[in-house]
Amino acid sequence: MNSSVLAQASSQASPQAIARTTVIFTCVLAALAGLMFGLDIGVISGATQFIQKDFNIDDRTIEWIVSAMMLGAAIGALGAARMSSALGRKKSLIIGAILFVIGSLLCGFAWSPETLIMGRIVLGLAIGIATFTAPLYLAEVAPQSIRGSMISLYQLMITIGILLAFLSDTAFSYSGSWRWMLGIIAIPGVLFLFGVLFLPDSPRWLMMQGHKDEAKKILQRLRGDEAIVAKEIADIEAQLKQPQLGWQLFQQNKNFRRSVGLGVLLQLMQQFTGMNVVLYYAPKIFQSMGYDTQAQLWFTAIVGLTNVLATFIAIGLVDRLGRKPILYFGFVVMAIGLGIVGTMMHLGIKTQGEQYFTVGMLLIFIAGFAMSAGPLVWTLCSEVQPLKGRDFGIGASTFTNWVGNMIVGATFLSLLNGIGNANTFWLYAALNVVFIGLTFWLIPETKGVTLEQIESNLMAGKPLREIGQ
Repeated sequence: MNSSVLAQASSQASPQAIARTTVIFTCVLAALAGLMFGLDIGVISGATQFIQKDFNIDDRTIEWIVSAMMLGAAIGALGAARMSSALGRKKSLIIGAILFVIGSLLCGFAWSPETLIMGRIVLGLAIGIATFTAPLYLAEVAPQSIRGSMISLYQLMITIGILLAFLSDTAFSYSGSWRWMLGIIAIPGVLFLFGVLFLPDSPRWLMMQGHKDEAKKILQRLRGDEAIVAKEIADIEAQLKQPQLGWQLFQQNKNFRRSVGLGVLLQLMQQFTGMNVVLYYAPKIFQSMGYDTQAQLWFTAIVGLTNVLATFIAIGLVDRLGRKPILYFGFVVMAIGLGIVGTMMHLGIKTQGEQYFTVGMLLIFIAGFAMSAGPLVWTLCSEVQPLKGRDFGIGASTFTNWVGNMIVGATFLSLLNGIGNANTFWLYAALNVVFIGLTFWLIPETKGVTLEQIESNLMAGKPLREIGQ
């Protein structure tokens, strides 16, 4: 009797267990788009000093080479909204992967600064498509119970990509082979391209296209429970009574304008924490602390490792503690870390102990970002947009991400040369203090809430910070 009961329980649990494995595998594969993003961020950090020497160019040209990728990404993010709606999430990721491989090779074979800038723009187009599409896809295929963790995987892959690129840069730095630094990332790009071919289409996108039966089959594989699938299909159908309205909805509906504005604000907050300043110019920062070239790159690799490890904190806690408590903690840690780094630079870093202490505070800042604003901004941006305007809303926030990213990348060296090292870091520390207040007043808590419930609260006119209640 007991054995038959256990056998029956096992057979009942089996479809759901298989579905959970399937959905995790699918999300991990889609999140590898973040790996491409991270590789591109990381390789340029270690390559700039060798590019500058080889082409004999000034800091301003280096800023253009660094920020060209963000320009391309902003354009790619704008196009990705329409592409993702017309072609689907999967095909958009395939196109992004192809452009990534082309851009990587063009950078590796660049024969002039202008060619390098062009290659970086092509890479940016690829990254812009991926940063729009991957979090959207993850939000649409993951069940609500693990949605935050699965979307955070995207940020984890970014951090792993950055670490791998930093390690690759360090290895190639002994020979100064910046072309290999930039070109070798085409290899994982090709592997990602083949991996994306095995992804299922987004069930929500299929429903938007009228392919209900196909969407139901995919959801059955991803949920393993007919009752859950039926409810999710019904929820999506209820929302699809009106088509994607995009710009028209933005003009006509003040509540949609609020969600778009919230997505834009979240991305600006993420970019102006100062994190990408460290990622793009880490060797330059360590140089200002008195380290030689090899030490600069090894410490840069440690930055990448810290970034990866701290992201696991977010993945483990985001669906337990919620989004806002982690954001509060992260912004406090980042403000303190950068404030102390700025103070040390103001006082002067003279001894080895002071060097290590300053590096330690910079790593604390990195950890604060990686466990909070890094992954959670992408999570929130994919959660707060209503379905009928989701492509437009996420497109607007992703475009903002890259505009902010470009501003940061194109101004950091100028800020260092203009107002000095200490004042530059104090400026970013002060911005993190401002973000604590913005999180309190405007950011909602979305833990454990369905996308449909969030949309219902938004459209009912609830204050932004209450749409997750």
